[in-house]
Amino acid sequence: MSARARVAAPAKVNLSLRVLGTRPDGYHEIDTIFQAIDLADDVSVTLAGSGIRLDIEGPDLGPLHLNLAYRAAELLCAATGFDGGMRIRLTKHVPAGAGLGGGSSDGAAVLRCSCALIGLDTADARVASVARELGSDVPFFLGTSPLARGTGRGEVLEPFEPLPGADLVVVSPPVHVSTAAAYSALAVERRASGHGAMRAPDAAGPPPRSWDDVAQRAWNDFQPVIAEINPEIVRALEALEEAGARFALMSGSGSSVFGLFDSRARAEGVARALGEELGWPCRAGRTLETMPSPRVSDA
Repeated sequence: MSARARVAAPAKVNLSLRVLGTRPDGYHEIDTIFQAIDLADDVSVTLAGSGIRLDIEGPDLGPLHLNLAYRAAELLCAATGFDGGMRIRLTKHVPAGAGLGGGSSDGAAVLRCSCALIGLDTADARVASVARELGSDVPFFLGTSPLARGTGRGEVLEPFEPLPGADLVVVSPPVHVSTAAAYSALAVERRASGHGAMRAPDAAGPPPRSWDDVAQRAWNDFQPVIAEINPEIVRALEALEEAGARFALMSGSGSSVFGLFDSRARAEGVARALGEELGWPCRAGRTLETMPSPRVSDA
């Protein structure tokens, strides 16, 4: 009988995000705090047959060879010499291209499931190398803590002690912001203002000790420039603030924004009301205190 592993692939929000400059390799140096949340895709991997097959339930995500769930299996097999068949099933709930890391989390989930099935530790150097090759956010989703500081391209991680779970509302305006376009817009703004790649004084601050601490330090370097050219993002941020969010912030390079609320009931009520008012996906959720672990069973 075939073995199957299944795991939730959580989205993330950036509690702070600073862009510090361009590296010699062309990537940008960043300093960010990642927080995993319970909005998640569902990923399963079954060892069966030969080759790699990916079945997706949800929106069309483009060419197979660019899908990070498929590429994760492909690269892991190449790195480890595993030549058995893999059947991947991906059920999408996290919006794509919205600054929530859905594709990266899917890739990490495939790595978690595959490792559980073939007896590899996710800390194995080969697995870590595959995660870095897949993308800058993938090592976070493969990590041990749902709260971590990311430096370098975001792949150099400092796990933090998780904060108590907090309730939030995620709003996804109907605009797509490419990461490359976001960096370009930020570079233009900095040249025009003469700030260049100025390092923010608190970019390397200590781990957050409370949600009040997070609220005081919440910042996203992309937000002013992306909001300027996408009024929908401004509208979403203002709607969250008017609804009483402790703070509202854009995640990653956008376009999703999120706000922190004091209770699950309040977050659910705000999500319903804003969904009706704005006509956009508005989801109540909660920050995670642990990262999901795969469940292994017979297929």
